[in-house]
Amino acid sequence: MPRSLTAGRREMTAEEAVELIESNHRVYIGGGCGVPIPLLYALVARASELRNVEIIHMLTAGEDPTTAPELASSFRHNALFIGHNTRRAVNEGRADFTPIFLSEIPKLFRKGILPLDVAMIQVSPPDRHGFCSLGVEVGCTLPAARTAKIVIAEVNARMPRTLGDSFIHISRLTALVESDRPLLELPQGETNSVAQAIGRHIAELIPDGATLQLGIGAIPDAVLSNLHGKRHLGIHTELFSDGVIDLVESGVIDGELKTIHQGKVVAGFILGSQRCFDWAHNNAMVEMHPTDYVNDPFVIAQHKNMVAVNSALQVDLTGQVCADSIGARLYSGVGGQVDFIRGASRSEGGIPIIAISSTARDGTISRIVPTLDVGAGVVTSRYDVHFVVTEYGVADLYGRTLAQRAHALINIAHPAFREQLTEAAKKLHYI
Repeated sequence: MPRSLTAGRREMTAEEAVELIESNHRVYIGGGCGVPIPLLYALVARASELRNVEIIHMLTAGEDPTTAPELASSFRHNALFIGHNTRRAVNEGRADFTPIFLSEIPKLFRKGILPLDVAMIQVSPPDRHGFCSLGVEVGCTLPAARTAKIVIAEVNARMPRTLGDSFIHISRLTALVESDRPLLELPQGETNSVAQAIGRHIAELIPDGATLQLGIGAIPDAVLSNLHGKRHLGIHTELFSDGVIDLVESGVIDGELKTIHQGKVVAGFILGSQRCFDWAHNNAMVEMHPTDYVNDPFVIAQHKNMVAVNSALQVDLTGQVCADSIGARLYSGVGGQVDFIRGASRSEGGIPIIAISSTARDGTISRIVPTLDVGAGVVTSRYDVHFVVTEYGVADLYGRTLAQRAHALINIAHPAFREQLTEAAKKLHYI
C-alpha cells in the first residue's frame, strides 16, 4: 500500500485495531463472503475485557463465534437476517432479531434508529486516488461504513475491485489491517430433479429481454440452467452467484434491453466461489450498489418485464407466504422478497414468482397447507402474490377468488396431499 495514501492513517494489527472497540458499543460486521475474519476473531479474543457489545450484521458466510453461549455477557447478537450460524442463538433467546426489509436497512443506520459506533469491514487495496472497493459485499456494509463513528477495515489484497457505488476513501478508515487471504466462498449447491422441474416451469414464464432477480440455491441455479435458449436477458438482483457467469459468457445475459443500467449486471452483494470473485474483479459489466437502491421497489419497477423469483417455506390455500419461520421458530428473515415481489408486480410486463418445492422432510409434509402453522410469519401477503410454482406446475393467483386460488394451489401440490387439501378447503369454505 503506497505510504502516501496512508499518511496520518493508523496501520496496525487486527489485535491492535479491535482495541478501539469498547463495552456498550454497537458494532456492525460486514457480511456475506466479505466477513473480516481476522478482525472478528481478534474481537472475540478480547471477550473477557468487554461487556454488552451489540453485534449487528446480515447473513454471513462461515461461523460466527460471537454467538457462543459462554460469551453472552460480552456480545449480544442482533441479526437483521438469520443465517445458519445465528439461528440457534436467536431461537434460544441468546441473540436478537430485527425484522426489516433489506431495502430499509441503510435507513436504520442513516437516520440513527440503529446508530453505529463501529463498522468492521473488508475492502480491496486503495487505487492511486485512495479509493477502496467493498468488493463482494456492498449492499448493507457500505451504508454502515458511511455512518459509523469508527471504521476498522481489513484491507485484503485478494478482495476483488468491483465497480459501481462500491467505494470508500481511505481517509474514512480509522484503522487499517492489511491481509492477503482467500475470501470465504459459498459455491453453488447441487441441483436435483425437483429443483430442475421448478426451474423449467419458471423458465417458460420468462420472455426474451426480461430482467431477472434470482438468489442462490438449488432452485435459482436450476432456473439459470434452463435459460440457455433465451436472448437479451438482464440482471438486477440483491445478490448473484456463479450461475450468472455461464449465461453471460454464452450471450444469453447481455442486458441490452434493460430499461435502466443497460448492459449492466446490478447487485448488492456476491455470494459465490473464487471463480465468481475473479469474474467480477474490475468487470465493467458489474455494478454493485447499496440495498436502498438495488432493492428499492420503485427502482425495480422501472425495469420492463422484471421477473422476481423468491422462495418460501409454506404457502396456504389463500396465497399467504411464510418464508422466515417454521411455525414460531425463526429461520431466516424477509430479505428482499417483498421488495422484489412488489417491484416486479408494478413493472410493465413484470412477473413476481414464489418458487417452492411441494414437500419437505423427505416428502412427509406438504409445503402447500390449508393454513399457515401457528406462529408462522406472513412475509408476502396474499394480496401481493401472483405466481406460485412447484415441480408440478404454475398457479396464477392474481385476481383470483379464494375458491380459484385453492383449486390452483391444490393442483400444484404433491399428489399425495391433494385429497386432504381438498377436504380442508371444503371445511374452511374456500371451495
